[in-house]
Amino acid sequence: MRYDKGPGRNYSDSANFEALEAVLSHERLHKYLREADADLRGALQLYDWNTSVSAAFYEVLQWVEITLRNAIHRCLSCTYGDEWYFDPRVGLDHASRGQFENALGRLRQERKPLRAPDIVASLSFGFWIGLLGPGGLITASGPKADYERTLWRAALRRVFPYQTSLTRKNVHKSLDYLRTLRNRIAHHEPIFHRDLARDHARILEVTGWMSPVVSERIKQNTRVPRLLRGRSG
Repeated sequence: MRYDKGPGRNYSDSANFEALEAVLSHERLHKYLREADADLRGALQLYDWNTSVSAAFYEVLQWVEITLRNAIHRCLSCTYGDEWYFDPRVGLDHASRGQFENALGRLRQERKPLRAPDIVASLSFGFWIGLLGPGGLITASGPKADYERTLWRAALRRVFPYQTSLTRKNVHKSLDYLRTLRNRIAHHEPIFHRDLARDHARILEVTGWMSPVVSERIKQNTRVPRLLRGRSG
């Protein structure tokens, strides 16, 4: 597609956009072109900004994920032992056990030890957040897991010691929201249209439920507010 030169545009802008469009796809770049009111230079600048702010959010979300998985592992270990994932009393549902078995398979394939730290690190953000859900079917035909009883009341409410009024549903909803944001970033999708200041505030809030020290560490080091000010300015 050939773009005509107009106010604020030059041949270099058009040529750059066409070359990037060929690499990244028409559909991807035209989301940015629409947002920039068909200004080629503005669309490319917005693409670069979206990449930068996505990277900054990924850095922050890494703190959330690591804090969450280690806290869940610690609390479940206190209740069911260090190898809680093998304990039938935990009652992992079919989906969670499938993710767990896949993680073990990857570790075996990579000839890594099946120690708790390695297993914990190999499980996805979605796996950990899934443990805060209601629980699905234990087998393909039932019965249903009861995560409220076997996980939340038994152990996982202690993951969030700095906000004791939380329910499992509240926690799951907030963390699943952050999982969706993380997945968009991981798949290189646009996030410029989101209320990113609100997203960042939610990250700080949720992390603070688990560890105010980590939340403060994020606040002191995050690049997100500066990038948001840069766009609005």
